[in-house]
Amino acid sequence: MEKPYLELRTRNSFGDIVNNYFTFLKLNFKHYTNLYLRYNTISIILTLIGSYLLVTGFMGLASRDFRFGMETTMDNDWYLIAGGFLLIIILFITAILNYSFSSAYISEYVKQEGQVTSPNIWSAIKKNFGTIILFVLIGIAMYIGYLIVSVVLAFIPLLGMLAQYAISFTLNALFGLSFMAIFSANKSVGEALSEGWSYTFSNFIRVVFYGLVIGILNLMLTFLILSIPGFIIAIYTYFSVESEVDFLTSNFATIVFTLGFTTFILAFIFSQALSQVAYGVLFFNLHEEKHNTYLRERIEQIGVND
Repeated sequence: MEKPYLELRTRNSFGDIVNNYFTFLKLNFKHYTNLYLRYNTISIILTLIGSYLLVTGFMGLASRDFRFGMETTMDNDWYLIAGGFLLIIILFITAILNYSFSSAYISEYVKQEGQVTSPNIWSAIKKNFGTIILFVLIGIAMYIGYLIVSVVLAFIPLLGMLAQYAISFTLNALFGLSFMAIFSANKSVGEALSEGWSYTFSNFIRVVFYGLVIGILNLMLTFLILSIPGFIIAIYTYFSVESEVDFLTSNFATIVFTLGFTTFILAFIFSQALSQVAYGVLFFNLHEEKHNTYLRERIEQIGVND
């Protein structure tokens, strides 16, 4: 049975935009997740390896610290460094991939009226690859500037913290909407940034508040995903301590904590991908409000039928 198509190019109120996001997930979550897993298979494997190195190194160092007089080894240090470095690289590359994947997915969803295929997504990513790389470099510069401003604002009580959050949500919206502009119409970096800037600051309150609401809801979804492995790890740790099991040197404990930490990282990555889907829903709403593309198409279609 063919799933119903949700038209995203509509002029909606704030509540309807949020509702459209969750309706979109309800209709397309299985298909989106299947493609997401296909595109993230390698990063999932590398995340598991990086988590294992990090957990092994950390538990080795913790065991050494709690056992005074124990012979030291550099292996744990290298495990910790290698695992941390690998995870940082994975998170960076995966973030770029998932921003591109989510933007391409929702753009193809609108263009093809719900008929999204993996080859079309990959073709869109390859077509805009150079633009994506240049945009990411600009994004890194923007983020460095944000960190510098955040340090200054940290010295201002309360208002500084609120300003940090406002800037953070603004940058996320600007980045997300600009990324959508790249994929929706194959725009250059300058054109995409200009369109993202226009949408962000001409609808500033709505865009920032939308990012806040979606961020909270996605965070709740992430906690829901993490609740089961978190509960299992908590029970295991409790009974290990009660039974006086030295889980810091236990291979089984290393596996349990590695899987738990990997799940945490993967849930965080998936949450970021969903956030970009949310900005895709917002993008087409703002685009329709400004250009009335879908409304004009409907009027022309009615005229032809008449």
